[in-house]
Amino acid sequence: MPSPNPTSPADDVRRALAQTLNDQRRACLAMPVVPLEVRTDRLSRAIDVLVRYSDRAAEALHEDFGCRPHQTSKLVDVAASIDPLKYARKHAKQWMKPERHSAMFPLNWVGGSARVEYQPLGVVGIMAPWNFPLHTVFSPLSGVLAAGNRAMIKPSEYTPATAELLAEMIAEAFDPTEIAVATGDADTGKAFASLPFDHLVFTGSTAVARHVMAAAAQHLVPVTLELGGKSPVLVSRTADIPASVHRIMAGKTINAGQVCMGPDYLLVAEEQLDEVIAAAHDSVARMYPTILDNPEYCSIINERHYRRIMGYLDEARERGQAVISIHPDDEDFSQQSGSWKIPPTLLPDVRDDLTVMDDEIFGPVLPIKTYSTFDEALTYIQRKSHALAAYYFGRDAAEEDRFINETRSGGVCINDVIFQVTQESMPFGGVGPSGMGAYHGHQGFKTFSHAKAVYRQTPVDVATLGGVVPPFGPMTDRVLSFKIKR
Repeated sequence: MPSPNPTSPADDVRRALAQTLNDQRRACLAMPVVPLEVRTDRLSRAIDVLVRYSDRAAEALHEDFGCRPHQTSKLVDVAASIDPLKYARKHAKQWMKPERHSAMFPLNWVGGSARVEYQPLGVVGIMAPWNFPLHTVFSPLSGVLAAGNRAMIKPSEYTPATAELLAEMIAEAFDPTEIAVATGDADTGKAFASLPFDHLVFTGSTAVARHVMAAAAQHLVPVTLELGGKSPVLVSRTADIPASVHRIMAGKTINAGQVCMGPDYLLVAEEQLDEVIAAAHDSVARMYPTILDNPEYCSIINERHYRRIMGYLDEARERGQAVISIHPDDEDFSQQSGSWKIPPTLLPDVRDDLTVMDDEIFGPVLPIKTYSTFDEALTYIQRKSHALAAYYFGRDAAEEDRFINETRSGGVCINDVIFQVTQESMPFGGVGPSGMGAYHGHQGFKTFSHAKAVYRQTPVDVATLGGVVPPFGPMTDRVLSFKIKR
């Protein structure tokens, strides 16, 4: 006999997620004040589980990508996750201290005092992408735990082996009322985004971010969105071309260009284009003498993204655009088994009407624009949407200042790429279409805390003495005259 109230798998997922959230909320109420010892213990457990699972994490990431160097995974996902956790553990005691503020005159003269107390928000949701599926969990988690919160995590369904391993790691190190992982497909992600969290962190594409933000708005959940965009690289005439291009190509080829703040297009002086192309060839040959069967060159995550990137190149060729594929061993990429590799590819003197110049590439394809003057290059960047990062290579202090001050991006790196995100002492976040909100270090602690203003009034009845309560009189007029003036 059928159940009188049949439920769908989606309903079961929503109920399970809601139950986990409710369990964590009750745990928050049972510990409204989270001691430093609890916070540092949670951070230490996260560090410990990453250390113990580092080999298995590299193996899972290699399985998900088809080919991903174990060293790369340990650098950009494991070590890059441990660093922010250690930084938070080291500084949590200082961050937790109340901030003393000066009470406004004349209250400060008669004993009034002001301070800001940082309280945990409660339960923070973290939605992670597939390109760095551990780092994009543990990096925000460092601030979440330092601030005394609990967390629920939704890893990407595009990296199932890593997602399952993450669930195992978290279950081993934490009680589900502290941190819980919800694996599943896009429907699970949709249900996750609609939960009434105290804060929600999403890292991913701008298109998906619109849906996540709309879902969060139903419960007025504040969000931190880490997105991406087309991060420009301006190579000045004063730059050391071989050294600069090597750093650019190293950043462009790590994770096969599947990096949200990776260099998306170059701007180079028109007379230096040939030198830049030659330097790119030399750089790739130094790092990757072979590519197709090279275990140190990462694959595109799946066929869907492989076809998307190849579509950019097919369109470019159809429009007469020059396409330079850099593979030193002259390999045939048409026959691949178990991976989806695309060699580093340049589009010199790129046409602006190509799709590759509108979309975030998220792959090892690098368009190159030429400029005749620095102002022309700067204007080109200014007309584009604000990206997550912007890069300047050169030795001209005036140009550098103009680049920093006259462009808009989440962050800037001078004479290298991507390294700005490794600086835990600085905030990391986007601006405009590249995201909102920021975390890392102290900024992460503040993002995941409620800054509660606390004012302690003096025993003196200042309201009556100051004439700010009826009956009004001459003192009221004197106070108003003092305050209402230029």
